[in-house]
Amino acid sequence: MADTRTILHVDMDAFFASVEQHDHPELRGKPVVIGAPRDQRGVVSAASYEARKFGIHSAMPSREAARRCPHAVFLPVNGRRYHDVSKQVFAIFHRFTPLVEPLSVDEAFLDVTGVRRLFGDGPEVAGRVRAAIRGETGLTASVGVATNKFLAKLASDMNKPDGVTIVPRTRDEIIAFLAPLPVGRIWGVGKVTRAALEDGGIRTIGDLQQTAAVRLERLVGKHGARHLMRLALGEDARELELEHEEKSISREHTFTHDCSSPRRLERVLCDLVDDVGSRLRGAGRYATVIHLKVRWQGFKTITRQRQLPYACCDDFNLRSTALAMFREIELVKPVRLIGMGVSGLRDDGGGEQLSLFDNPAANRKREALSRAVDAIREEHGEGSVTRGSAETKG
Repeated sequence: MADTRTILHVDMDAFFASVEQHDHPELRGKPVVIGAPRDQRGVVSAASYEARKFGIHSAMPSREAARRCPHAVFLPVNGRRYHDVSKQVFAIFHRFTPLVEPLSVDEAFLDVTGVRRLFGDGPEVAGRVRAAIRGETGLTASVGVATNKFLAKLASDMNKPDGVTIVPRTRDEIIAFLAPLPVGRIWGVGKVTRAALEDGGIRTIGDLQQTAAVRLERLVGKHGARHLMRLALGEDARELELEHEEKSISREHTFTHDCSSPRRLERVLCDLVDDVGSRLRGAGRYATVIHLKVRWQGFKTITRQRQLPYACCDDFNLRSTALAMFREIELVKPVRLIGMGVSGLRDDGGGEQLSLFDNPAANRKREALSRAVDAIREEHGEGSVTRGSAETKG
């Protein structure tokens, strides 16, 4: 046996768009684009499979996506909803194994080596996981089943959507399985490395498998050659990283027309803070650092950060600090983009008491009020609770 482990890579199919099509059945079968509106600056965050047929993909400017598919339905990112469905999906993963490495909100590695007696072999567990996801969320997932992380992740993309790909387990069979695939399918091979390999006549993984080490080193360097050859032979000894937590949370807004109104800029900044605060509380984390980004007309970008004297997650302290930072910046040009984020995340609040965070009881009250607003918005919609006009004045 090439390896005794059984690793699954589970990847939700067009996750954001699929959630919208599930929640709004009238969108099923239609090209759906998640991200900035069709006529505004900004980019695509996700696209349904129907939209991908027109060449639409994430990070593409929304205006280009609209040009390619004029009849596409454009929707804003509904982060709260996607987060909730992601929690459902990951709860399903943990019912089958405690060994789960999240890669993003919609994909993860599962080590199911030790659950054979409970749930069966790798392919059977893959089927059970997919059935549970479909039954409980109405969504589909594609799964790769293999002896290591590299092979499992490569396989999960081979029969999308709603498919399972099982990689052979013996060394010779793995090498034969990989041989016909394009060399660009190897993890870590980007445009530059792929071009260097193809210029050297290496177009498939099979070509790479047959390449002498000294020749490969001339193309990609000694370290790169060793790394690529191991993967070309299906070797990957990496363990699952179970302590995989977000190190930061951030949001940005790009204006349709460059904005020179301080009042409007502060209103947008407060919206960003509220979204970041909600995500922070949803993750059960507290922030110790706030980041601010302002991009001028002409793309010059200013960034600022401030250490918080007290770890917090409530909208009030986050908002007052972000606004204070923003008001220290001289608005010499119209603003194209504004962004806000937090880092230095921890699992509990607390720290030295300073004037901004006057006492623990007040901080707990602010946090409780922020969580109450989250609950109201969750039940009644985002517009059910709005800030008073005084809040952006200081």
